Amino acid sequence: MIVNYTSEGWQIIYQQAHALLATQLAWHWPPFGPTDRWVGLLAATAQHDDEQQHWDGHYGLTSAGAPANFTMKDFSLEQATGVLHAARFQGQWRSLLTSMHLSFLYEALRGQHKELAAFLDEQLASQERWRKALEINKKEAQQAYDLMQWCDRLSLILCRHELPEMGRILEISSGPDGRRYDVAQPTAKGPLVVVPWPFTAEQFTVSVEASTLSQLQFKDDAELAAALRIAPVQTLTWTLQKG
Repeated sequence: MIVNYTSEGWQIIYQQAHALLATQLAWHWPPFGPTDRWVGLLAATAQHDDEQQHWDGHYGLTSAGAPANFTMKDFSLEQATGVLHAARFQGQWRSLLTSMHLSFLYEALRGQHKELAAFLDEQLASQERWRKALEINKKEAQQAYDLMQWCDRLSLILCRHELPEMGRILEISSGPDGRRYDVAQPTAKGPLVVVPWPFTAEQFTVSVEASTLSQLQFKDDAELAAALRIAPVQTLTWTLQKG
């Protein structure tokens, strides 16, 4: 979950919903590469946060009983293996992009978990095998993954309300063309601008659903899950406009 503290309590955005927002952003980029690979890239972006762990005790909570933001959770080999396993049913291209995302997320943790090193080595070997089978080089694969990562990052900026105040700019990341991209909101509650503008349309709107919890503490995952099932749902929207 992505957890934001608001005046009303907790604002909860599921990670799978954040991934769908990332895919909306990717949709507005100029497509590149063959159609099947472009669709596979969109699928990988939409499903990169699937296979989340089941709540079977206090997994979804902090030690104080508050909903736990995803950044508070340790590396889960079960989740990483699950999302990669699911990707393989959609083919080698989506598997390659998903594997590259797992390497991006967890390579920095190498050495901290014994089982992680073997998993990361397996990803590198699999990526090489998939590239060879697909007859693409590292540069082509990296270009596609860079878009996936760029959209993932901008989606997180929006979902976590990280946009600076007073129109200050925030770096997103480098895009698939190697250029740095920034985002800003020049006026309060006004359209967002991305510089340089990478999208095909000059203006469009994206959205994500968020649940609001007024209860601040929960005794266990079951109580949290029950509260989320009846929580009011709000659709958050952002308009992006060429500056």
